[in-house]
Amino acid sequence: MIQAGIIGGGGYTAGELIRILQFHPDVEIKYVFSNSQQGKAVSSVHQDLLGECFLTFSGAFHFDLDVVFLCMGHEQSIGFLEDNPVPDQVAVIDLSRDFRLRSDYVYGLPELNRTDIRQRNRLANPGCFATAIQLALLPLAADRALQDEVHIHAITGSTGAGQKPGATTHFSWRNNNVSVYKAFRHQHLDEIRRSLRQLQDDFEQPLHFIPVRGNFTRGIFASVYTTVDATEAEMKRLYESYYETHPFVVVSNDPVHLKMVVNTNKCILQIEKHEDKLLILSTIDNLVKGASGQAVQNMNLLFGLEETAGLNLKSVGF
Repeated sequence: MIQAGIIGGGGYTAGELIRILQFHPDVEIKYVFSNSQQGKAVSSVHQDLLGECFLTFSGAFHFDLDVVFLCMGHEQSIGFLEDNPVPDQVAVIDLSRDFRLRSDYVYGLPELNRTDIRQRNRLANPGCFATAIQLALLPLAADRALQDEVHIHAITGSTGAGQKPGATTHFSWRNNNVSVYKAFRHQHLDEIRRSLRQLQDDFEQPLHFIPVRGNFTRGIFASVYTTVDATEAEMKRLYESYYETHPFVVVSNDPVHLKMVVNTNKCILQIEKHEDKLLILSTIDNLVKGASGQAVQNMNLLFGLEETAGLNLKSVGF
């Protein structure tokens, strides 16, 4: 049984992680650490776990574990690990952006780095936008077919901004509203470009990314297009071949929509060719495949388990 600890247990990603791990057949959660919530029942904060989770937030932590998940805010993981070195034999899976561009951590996108994830125990979970966008583009990069600028329009739910309320995240502002933020300069662009160059080292074309705040709670829907000199049928075969051995990515022949993936670890892709433009639609749940579900997927690979263990989650449907 894998012994797991969670640091930073009060936020959305930690709540999702607890929801998944408590029913994982090979994992025992030893503690959920939170400075702000210590002493409280976990289900009093993550109320969807009422009647299912009977843990209490801990005000202390230890590393007598197999794996520790870091679910703290961005730019907090580095300081935490400097103050609290984790023994080399204990795996670290960080859900912040602190280590995504560092060579001492494996970038934890299984569809790109599955072999390295299995061999290393310091993993940096990808960003949620980055996951959806990379999964839309990896087969093209692997085929060295990215020869033109890439246009990306992606909309995300409010949980992508974290649990702490802010001027653009609270309900009265977000409801019945849509807005663009960080156009052309979103922080996930660096990790996206790095991954594409890992497969296509001469990729220098611009990535034009327009991120959008949606008026829904969870999920990402990305529309990605670029110029490609191939037929739609050839592109579908390319994508199906690339993802044939990756259990959580599905290429759909029918129109995709957000409700197909919410509450699951799936990414569903739809491929269309319009004249010389290839359109790839990519949709994920930002809290699951874009965060905690992918972290568990990485843990499964690292510990030699079935990649899908504990991740047979059902979509919300209608």
